[in-house]
Amino acid sequence: MTSIATVQHQAGLVFNQMASKYDDTFTRSMIGRAQRDAVWRVLTKIFYPGDHVLELNCGTGEDALFLARNGISVTACDASEQMVRVASNRLRTEAPDAPVKFNLLPTERLHDLQSATLFDGAFSNFSGLNCVADLKKTADELAALLPPKAPLLICLSTRFCLWEMAWFTLHGNLGKAFRRCSGHTVAKVGELPVNVYYPTVRKLQTLFSPSFALRSCVGIGVTVPPSYVETWIRSHPKMLNMLRAIDNVVSTCRGIRVLGDHVLLHLERVQS
Repeated sequence: MTSIATVQHQAGLVFNQMASKYDDTFTRSMIGRAQRDAVWRVLTKIFYPGDHVLELNCGTGEDALFLARNGISVTACDASEQMVRVASNRLRTEAPDAPVKFNLLPTERLHDLQSATLFDGAFSNFSGLNCVADLKKTADELAALLPPKAPLLICLSTRFCLWEMAWFTLHGNLGKAFRRCSGHTVAKVGELPVNVYYPTVRKLQTLFSPSFALRSCVGIGVTVPPSYVETWIRSHPKMLNMLRAIDNVVSTCRGIRVLGDHVLLHLERVQS
């Protein structure tokens, strides 16, 4: 039986491999920028200057630095030592006075987080929580860190991504085309495997209740494609602009919003 500590260590090793190239391959890519901008539009409506926000799975610190530029303090955590190292270097060079603190802390060990006061909200972007096997435990531990009415924003990979199904089917790879549909897959980064889970929105509502209630749901990358389509999209920049405009219209439509690359849930801490 695989222990939780082994799973945490494996996830950290996997993302260590990605850290040095992550900003070049995703953060600064056209698709990455388009999807992140869509998330940021929601963040700026939920979090306000003066807030102190907890970020899970912070990666290279792009979102934490954005929040800091908007007057928001951030305690940011990640399971990958190399991701935290890149984020800390960015903080020193890009915004040394920003109210951000990066911590090496897997989501599975939130109970180890030392905080003198409750946070004003919490946030996790781009599929970090898809690598957490026990989201019910995460929800319970987040509930202990947030006061009633505090927002929790989580962005996860969806179970059914139309772009992924179509793209890999056209390229003759049915295994990848439908890899999310069962709700669980084992992805390989180099030679290292990592378990990835794809809960539905309804399942997430169940896992985060009764401590959290769903307030809104927005599709991220409904018509904007996943990041592995970057090479193609760079040859069709006008197409990307059109797809971004369509996303702005359909991203909140029921039935459609859950068929993109990611979905962004706004949950609210409720009184137990």
